[in-house]
Amino acid sequence: MTDESQDRSHSNSLHPQDQEKVDDFVSRGINSVQRKPFKPLRLVIMLIVVVSVLSLFSQFLARWAGVY
Repeated sequence: MTDESQDRSHSNSLHPQDQEKVDDFVSRGINSVQRKPFKPLRLVIMLIVVVSVLSLFSQFLARWAGVY
């Protein structure tokens, strides 16, 4: 026997009625929406851009107000 056939996680252990309920739940509401894959690099770049813009804006305000 291979490791894959011994591993129960690869087999469906639900009764058919329960599997039908799960399939019904997954196919409706918020769970039925196909989402784009999460891109963490885009999030990091956006965070760097926003923090940089806010930093530059605060520097501009400080110079304009005469703090520096």
